[in-house]
Amino acid sequence: MKGSTAYKSIQKRGLHIGLLPEMAAAVNPYTPITLDHDLDVLPEAGRKLTVAQYADHVDDLAARLWAAGVRPDERVVIYKTANADHWMLAAAVSRIGGVVVNLSPALDPATVGVLIQRVDKPTLLTDGTKLDTLTEVPLADITSRVITSAHDRPNAIALSGLAGSPQVKPVVRPIDAAAVITHTSGTTGIPKLVVHTARTQGIRLVPQWRLLSLMRKKETVAIHVPFVHSRMVAAMSLALLKEYPVLLMRESDPTDVAEQFLTHRPAFIEALPNSLMEWEGLTEDPRAPFASVKVFSSTFDAIHPGTMSKLLKASERRGALFFQIYGQSEVGPAVGRAYFRHSAHKANGRCVGWAMPKGAARIRVVSRDGNPPSEKTPGFIEVAWDGIATAYYGEQERYDANRTGEWWRTGDVGYRTKFGCLHMLDREVDMIPGVKSSLEIEDVVLSKLPELTELVVVQGPNSEAVPVICTVDDQPLDRDRWRSAIASFPQLAAPVQIPQAELPRTATLKVQRLALARRLEEELREKA
Repeated sequence: MKGSTAYKSIQKRGLHIGLLPEMAAAVNPYTPITLDHDLDVLPEAGRKLTVAQYADHVDDLAARLWAAGVRPDERVVIYKTANADHWMLAAAVSRIGGVVVNLSPALDPATVGVLIQRVDKPTLLTDGTKLDTLTEVPLADITSRVITSAHDRPNAIALSGLAGSPQVKPVVRPIDAAAVITHTSGTTGIPKLVVHTARTQGIRLVPQWRLLSLMRKKETVAIHVPFVHSRMVAAMSLALLKEYPVLLMRESDPTDVAEQFLTHRPAFIEALPNSLMEWEGLTEDPRAPFASVKVFSSTFDAIHPGTMSKLLKASERRGALFFQIYGQSEVGPAVGRAYFRHSAHKANGRCVGWAMPKGAARIRVVSRDGNPPSEKTPGFIEVAWDGIATAYYGEQERYDANRTGEWWRTGDVGYRTKFGCLHMLDREVDMIPGVKSSLEIEDVVLSKLPELTELVVVQGPNSEAVPVICTVDDQPLDRDRWRSAIASFPQLAAPVQIPQAELPRTATLKVQRLALARRLEEELREKA
């Protein structure tokens, strides 16, 4: 089977992640998958696999889950320590017709308990380490069974004891039925559970399939995104069907990352914006760990132009580019834009891109106040296409409130230029009176002050714009340099400096702005 044939089949029948490893093995059984860590559920498997071996492991795990009692249409919550086996276990659940519910290991136990209750007596697939954190959650009352993938515990079924279970024929769910449920970032409270189907997952491959076509050779793709995220489905599917060797990464420490890149020399890197910011220092490494990179890609959040410029200049590839995709869990990739080595530093970071080719999402901006959307009167950003998630599990009214016919309101505000570029200024809930765009301020000031590792502008208790800053090695801020950098933003209050480790973050490392604003308000109240 050719990769293009498999891709066309997915576009027609949907992307069923339980069938994907087998399908990829039919395209090329020898495509290598390399890990930077051991698999908890299969520690003997090692860190170097072929796609055929990967598919066999998924088949084996599916058999064990069936032996443990999991059946078609059953919801299986996967909440476990961050590990590439999460994606394997999700594929195994899907392979026997289960509905995968991916929960980030970064979620706190109380939130996990709420989300488990929302999906109504599911199976919980976890490991001993994470299970130990759920002692205050009444699992016996809110789950149908608990299965451990590693570190056996009492009152839980251990997958390790089910090795050698009889194979089970794959169960293919209807193309428009719930297939995978992921959660939103939770920047505004308890995350929402986003329902993806085989159809919506397949359609989301369209723009990225074209992007990967820029790579003419079968070179390594490095993937560093949360294993629980809907983006992992697309990233793994595309790489394997294109027959690209995959470097699947968990570790984010720059020292570890440099060693992996120097060893495997990836041509394509897919990573979180905050991870790329953390790796900026590697651009000065004399060993040139980014030298081999042809394409950098990020889809989770807008990234600062300065970061893109540094990464591109660290590549030694002709025509290296940074491709940014703007989207969200509910809509997938919405618009995109390429940045190049000699111009990225001059880019307007609020210009997140243009509509992608035919078959991808459509975008519009609608008025918020009766005035035509513009830079001065930004409107609501809305997206329409068949890749939009179909529901919020257990919160249908909340989902319906965001949807008008085929159009989905993203919760972001912005405008389109006369050339069609979408400018995203802020999340609606993060808008501050008198501030055009907090994100724009952050882009500009970060580009002027390399000693800053993070800058987040949030609303203070008196509706003022408060810049919260973090510096390299938590060094004190040079107030004169700060005043010079913010000269164009007189609406900013005095900066508040905190250690970067204290920034509240989501599972995809986005700063939880509302939580940060609440913290500042509480600290001011205590001092009063």
